[in-house]
Amino acid sequence: MDKIRWGVLSTAKIGREKVIPAIKHSQFGVVTAIASRDMGRAKAAAKDLEIERAYASYQELLADRNVDAVYIPLPNHLHVRWSMRALSAKKHVLCEKPIGLTVAEAEQLAGAAAAHPKLKVIEAFMYRFHPQWQAAQQFVREGRIGQLRTIHTHFSYYNDDPQNIRNQADIGGGALMDIGCYPISLSRFIFDAEPQRVLGHIERDPVLKIDRLVSATLEFFQGTATFTCATQLVPHQRVSIFGTSGRLEIEIPFNAPSDRPCRAWVQIGTKPLTPIEEVAFEMCDQYTLQADAFARAIQGDTPPPTPLADAVANMRVIERVLASAKQSAWQ
Repeated sequence: MDKIRWGVLSTAKIGREKVIPAIKHSQFGVVTAIASRDMGRAKAAAKDLEIERAYASYQELLADRNVDAVYIPLPNHLHVRWSMRALSAKKHVLCEKPIGLTVAEAEQLAGAAAAHPKLKVIEAFMYRFHPQWQAAQQFVREGRIGQLRTIHTHFSYYNDDPQNIRNQADIGGGALMDIGCYPISLSRFIFDAEPQRVLGHIERDPVLKIDRLVSATLEFFQGTATFTCATQLVPHQRVSIFGTSGRLEIEIPFNAPSDRPCRAWVQIGTKPLTPIEEVAFEMCDQYTLQADAFARAIQGDTPPPTPLADAVANMRVIERVLASAKQSAWQ
């Protein structure tokens, strides 16, 4: 089938360095247009990335009839607005996480998507497409680690630049929106359920006002998930999944490298000094896998790989963590 023709709204770093190169290496997609509010930036990105057309506004790109789908890596507060405009322009939408700033926003987008049933819309949680996460889900479903009981996640980096959009509270900056959405998503993904209640703690930067350290407990029917995410800590990420008879530890759960194999460690058995097996996953690009999965859904007119309802549900847990931290109580 013909390749899906992609347009990109903005020259954001993640698009330039990760997603656009990944689509260029994909089997079912090609990037044909890029837009910026600054024509100079759009042209420079188009030249560097060998993209055919550059536009000086997002709306101009949406009017391009030779674009089938758009990738939206705009700041968080613009996700829903431009996703809805893309739908109105009859474009499929791959939007960066988090899908919006509130549950109400996410539900607004879901309503708009329902009014365009032939168009696909997904939240760009690329990690789910990596083989290490497909394997983790399969391990749990098959009972390889016994009954799933708890998941522990840490995700942090250091960035205190006040000019960086991740540090601007009024447009959705902060640790929970930027990276806390990942441990929430993976916990729901692995438990295959929604938490019954949550307890959150937030520490805010006294100057930037963003949440720079967030810890939370999600209580599911069969166990718990705990996580800490931070934007002003030493960079580190790790996920450990524990069952009644085994455990699985993922070395680089989110920013999985595309230039070398990824590793996980599996320990099956409850006796002391139970052997630990290292599992290596072949080199791959999770952004390419995401793009091709989305393209196949478009080409075959099949349901998107992750329904938009999942994005709404993830946003609902984020809101509950925020409410819990504010009220110092379970939500």
